[in-house]
Amino acid sequence: MNNYEIEKELDEAIAAADETIDLLDQAYASMNSARNWGFFDMFGGGFFSTMIKREKMNDGRYFMNKAKRSLNKLKDELDDVDDLEDLDLNMDDFLSFADFFFDGFLADWLVQGRINDARDKIDQTLKAVCEIREKLIERKEMID
Repeated sequence: MNNYEIEKELDEAIAAADETIDLLDQAYASMNSARNWGFFDMFGGGFFSTMIKREKMNDGRYFMNKAKRSLNKLKDELDDVDDLEDLDLNMDDFLSFADFFFDGFLADWLVQGRINDARDKIDQTLKAVCEIREKLIERKEMID
C-alpha cells in the first residue's frame, strides 16, 4: 500500500472515530440528564419527572445504538484494533417497568444505578475512542 492509500485509510478511520465520539457525547449527555431527573424522581418528583427521565433514557439508548454502528464501522477501518469494550447498556426491561408502574424509592434507586452504569461505560468507551483517534492522527502525521 502506498502512502496515499494509507493516508486515505487513516482519514476514513479518523472520520469514523469523530462520528463515534459525537454520538457517544450525545449518549452521555442524555444519560446525564436522565440521572439528574432520576435524582429528582427519587425524592418526590412524581409522574412527570418519571416520564422525562424515561424519555432521556430512551434518547441515550438511541444514541448508543447509533454509536454501536459507528464503532463497528471504526472497527472495520482498524483491523488491528480489537480491544474496545462492548457498548451494551444492558438496561433491564423489568426495572423500566417497575420504575414506571411502581414508582417507589427502591425502583427509582435501582434504575438510577443502571443509568450511572451506562454513563460510566459511555465515558470509558469515549476515552478509548479518543485515544485511538489520537494514535491515528499521529500515524498520519508520520506519513506527511
